[in-house]
Amino acid sequence: MTESRGLVLIVEDERHISDVQRLYLAREGFGVHVEADGTAGLAAARRMHPVAIVLDIGLPGMDGIAFCRALRDSGDWTPVLLVTARGEEADRILGLELGADDYLTKPFSPRELVARVKAVLRRAAGPTGQLPGRPPESIGRLSLDPVSRTVRRDGEPVELTATEFNLLAHLLRHVGQVFTREQLLAQVWGYPGYRDTRMVDVFVSQLRAKLGDASPICTVRGVGYSAMAPGT
Repeated sequence: MTESRGLVLIVEDERHISDVQRLYLAREGFGVHVEADGTAGLAAARRMHPVAIVLDIGLPGMDGIAFCRALRDSGDWTPVLLVTARGEEADRILGLELGADDYLTKPFSPRELVARVKAVLRRAAGPTGQLPGRPPESIGRLSLDPVSRTVRRDGEPVELTATEFNLLAHLLRHVGQVFTREQLLAQVWGYPGYRDTRMVDVFVSQLRAKLGDASPICTVRGVGYSAMAPGT
């Protein structure tokens, strides 16, 4: 018997969609639990502690935006993959700003869903081959510990999602190097050739908001982003 990859919570009110999602995730060794409204889904997330949540935005009871806000406000940083309709771009961006890790736009391939769930779990786990005792990386008033996956500003902890942490860590490992949005999508998200570069901008904006004036992230106009030491 294949060892379970962990429990994925699906919060989706369209039964035919959740049935397909359940089938494909189960084939890949995930346990799956489905709820059809946001209120029940949030209760299930708190009760069952899934490894990831596949969350539709348009839900009865409590929509996906309110769900994500309540989850993050409670200090729960379980990876969240938003599922949105084509016309929900504003809600999708708001969801990312509230702490969602990724999104898919309907209609999508169930194989793509499985690949995205695996990707958010890899990002949540951090890079493999991490050396025990590796020293924290510091820049200005920030300190990032790649082993404990914590970030501190002026000695105080800053709460980041797995994707936000990985993006910041990647930039700090290459201080002064400029990355295009496409490079960041490939190297941080694991999505080579992915065209929606707007997601990078949203995560950079969210990082800057959380880090405040200690943020080392600079925009290189017409190119992308870089981490720069203070005074550079």
